[in-house]
Amino acid sequence: MIKNLQPLDMSEVKKILGSLEDTEKKKQLEAFIKKFSKIKQEKAKQLKKELNELGLIKLKQEHAVKIVDVLPEDAADLNKIFIDVSLDEDETNKILEVIKKYK
Repeated sequence: MIKNLQPLDMSEVKKILGSLEDTEKKKQLEAFIKKFSKIKQEKAKQLKKELNELGLIKLKQEHAVKIVDVLPEDAADLNKIFIDVSLDEDETNKILEVIKKYK
């Protein structure tokens, strides 16, 4: 049963997995997260906070989570996340400047 629909980055999923019983699916998920997660939970939380503080109307929570997971390096990579809206150059540069702090 779904209790709450909220986008989570990989570090948050890893934290939730820690409280679940050990199963084969849990081990597979942990291996996947370990392979593809790029930053630790504390830095991910700070990055999301900074992205939200930018005050960009087009930046939704789903976008912030995907940015934390992928850490895009340039405007082309960033635009692949924002498929439903288009960012102008100023918005793109603001987001990329915040991301650079966490690389």
